[in-house]
Amino acid sequence: MANRLKSVELFLATSFLAVGAHGVMAAESTDVSTLDEVEATSMTAEVIAQGGEGGEGGEGGEGGEGGAPDFEDILSGPELRDELQEGGYVIYFRHAQTERDYADQADPNINLNDCSTQRTLSEAGWRQAQVIGSSFEALEIPIGEIYSSEYCRAWQTAAIAFGEYQKTSALNFYPAEEYTDEQFAQMREAVMPLLTAVPASGTNTIIVGHDDVFESATGIYPDPQGIAYVLEPDGQGGFEILANLLPQDWALIPSE
Repeated sequence: MANRLKSVELFLATSFLAVGAHGVMAAESTDVSTLDEVEATSMTAEVIAQGGEGGEGGEGGEGGEGGAPDFEDILSGPELRDELQEGGYVIYFRHAQTERDYADQADPNINLNDCSTQRTLSEAGWRQAQVIGSSFEALEIPIGEIYSSEYCRAWQTAAIAFGEYQKTSALNFYPAEEYTDEQFAQMREAVMPLLTAVPASGTNTIIVGHDDVFESATGIYPDPQGIAYVLEPDGQGGFEILANLLPQDWALIPSE
């Protein structure tokens, strides 16, 4: 845990302060090592309430109605914890809460190497990611590969929560505000290999991406920001969705 926290502190001290220098407000980091389960839960519930409850409403597609109303968790609580501790799952996170809400992927001036041209995490989003990461540590959930889109809000979430990540364009949006069926299909084709790949033995794969990309592959619009879905790849090019969790839900799972 110490190594991950050191990585997070260094990340906050460099990358985010650099973003702040470009005109985006930088926030002080929270030392998640001092948070117990109650504090983490309370803090996350507070920042989620402050951060808004709707979808991103501008990332394209026709989702945004608050997820899949008919979806019911197959696993939850201690049972979910026990399964994740064994490994074999893909956990897809929509990035944490952002400062602004608009379709930056359609902005002709966007530069994926310059966070000042994109939506970035709000202070609430930073704290959401911190609580997710500290919860994974407390629950002793083994992590293997960690993938992020090339957008700043996604890799920021991954870096704060897990300390490391691999960027991949397979998790990026199609550069449009409104998608055609063909464009939606292209996003699905790009992301499916990540969703269906069986993790290395005894580990879980983490993916941090966006709403429309997940919806293109599952038909589920992931709302709100920071929500996660637990998938079980079947080894034959498919998967089953077993659970969905809001950022604060991770801290509510008992560690033993």
